[in-house]
Amino acid sequence: MSSAPSSEAWVEVGPLEDIPQLGARVVRGPHGNVAVFRTAADEVFALADRCPHRGGPLSQGIVFGKRVACPLHDWVVELTTGNAVAPDIGCTQTYSVRLEEGVVWLRFADTASAIPDSACDSLPRVTRSSAV
Repeated sequence: MSSAPSSEAWVEVGPLEDIPQLGARVVRGPHGNVAVFRTAADEVFALADRCPHRGGPLSQGIVFGKRVACPLHDWVVELTTGNAVAPDIGCTQTYSVRLEEGVVWLRFADTASAIPDSACDSLPRVTRSSAV
């Protein structure tokens, strides 16, 4: 059995193989659901499970490369930064994840990598549909 990383803020998500390749697993966090994604290369990323466009569940989207396409309106979000891909503008909060001895760990209280809500709130939520 693996031991937790040194910080108290890390929580065990579970074995990597429990997250489907090119898929996600949802973890309930103190401020809402977090989607933990697994790429084809077995890299793991975590984002708030909320598309910056209309709040769609990113965990139900299609993962390709290091991006996820929202299932509602096909917005594409970078897994590494939480930023929407141009021409869309917006972002969703990122969380630190760690893979240790085949176990995925998630850090909820990570302010170093998290995008503050105020940064996301200052960006427009809709660009494509406002131009239509």
